[in-house]
Amino acid sequence: MPEKAHYGLLKGKKGIVFGPLDESSIGWQIALHAYREGAQVALSNVATAIRFGKLQELSELCGNAPILICDASKNEEVDNTFRELKETMGSVDFIVHSIGMSQNIRKQVPYEELNYEWFMRTLDVSGISFHRLVAYALKNEALNDGASIVALSYIASQRNYWTYSDMGDAKSLLESIARSFGPRLAPRGIRINTISQSPTYTKAGSGIPGFEKMYDYSELMSPLGNASAEECAEYTMTILSDLTRKVTMQNLFHDGGYSSMGATIPMIKLAHEALHDKELAERVGLEGRHSSR
Repeated sequence: MPEKAHYGLLKGKKGIVFGPLDESSIGWQIALHAYREGAQVALSNVATAIRFGKLQELSELCGNAPILICDASKNEEVDNTFRELKETMGSVDFIVHSIGMSQNIRKQVPYEELNYEWFMRTLDVSGISFHRLVAYALKNEALNDGASIVALSYIASQRNYWTYSDMGDAKSLLESIARSFGPRLAPRGIRINTISQSPTYTKAGSGIPGFEKMYDYSELMSPLGNASAEECAEYTMTILSDLTRKVTMQNLFHDGGYSSMGATIPMIKLAHEALHDKELAERVGLEGRHSSR
């Protein structure tokens, strides 16, 4: 397949991407695309991810990008990371937050029985860490005027997705943090947004119980189909570039139209068939809703 076109959207810019792990991760694709669009990129993740992931490979693909070890849930580590970043690259033009985890989901704990210590950890790592990155970037004067800050979200921040559990709460917090920072950053022309991406087969995403069903359902409900990690990265380039310098405090849906759909004809037909098939209705948990008409 021929190499995709690149447009120099980030030529002369510098930035850091938090959370890339391997080629399946959205953070990985964003870092790679940013480099191909002309940016100088730094990479960051926790020590275990650096040890067991493929960040060295990504670094080489991004022109030997510096790798900074950072647990974004720890104040001191975030502070040190931005100090080191500034010493290594100077102040930056973009920050990407691609971080999320839930032990409750990993252990398949029902939402009504959440382990609260794990719940707080979910909120800290997946939501509050976004505030921490922005706050310490500002304290260390590591952000240039006109910079762009982006975090990755999911529609479960606004609608209930049963198995997404406490991550839905964390994504709601993430989006609220972006709105709260927006007017505070605006005097310097810095904008901050979240991108609500389709279900994506990443290491984190595929660990959600029933993820393949969520993915298939979203694919059927999205007029353009699910967006891939690579397509999300391409969209993110526009949000990091100067083309969107008046876009801020937004939750931007990148989901093939899923978020605007009520139903599709194939899904209506599928539900109709299921409701008229007693055995199938019982198998998928629709007992009592079977229609004999």
